[in-house]
Amino acid sequence: MFKLLKIISKAGEATEKYPFAPMPISPGFRGKPEYKAEQCIACAACVTACPPNALSMRTNTAEGKRTWQLNLGRCIFCGRCEEVCPTHAIVLSPDFELAVGNKQDLLQTACFSLTDCAACGTPFAPTKEIDYAVALMVQSGLSASEAVAMRAHFETCPDCKRKLALASVEPGQYLRRGNP
Repeated sequence: MFKLLKIISKAGEATEKYPFAPMPISPGFRGKPEYKAEQCIACAACVTACPPNALSMRTNTAEGKRTWQLNLGRCIFCGRCEEVCPTHAIVLSPDFELAVGNKQDLLQTACFSLTDCAACGTPFAPTKEIDYAVALMVQSGLSASEAVAMRAHFETCPDCKRKLALASVEPGQYLRRGNP
């Protein structure tokens, strides 16, 4: 019996002292997503990439607002949202303790204003997304004045772009031989 106690005392502790001491976390641990609304452009790339549909985006054209929402109760911490975010507005933190008393505390929301179409006036795209596209044009080598001139193109909704494109085509142009 004493021999067994001597072996056990040399072995040390087999478990962690969690929750009384902090749990050691390995590098690359995927915990709770941290969201920075000021960096987000509301492009919905994260919403499209989310396998459990923990992310959602609703557009209200009557109010000219787009609402982004994260439901941490549905999140599986896969990291797809972090991978696809072009502005790094979502990063996975090492935080894993998500116990709450109210289910609504697991929801995070952000609201974005929509830009009105330059042609018809219908709200259609987040203002921050258009600003980001113009900034990318400047970063790619376009002059600031050329990028500002392109802004009108970005501020036109897809329906108006389609109508303008069809209006500039001669009737029967695509029916003639040799045209694609």
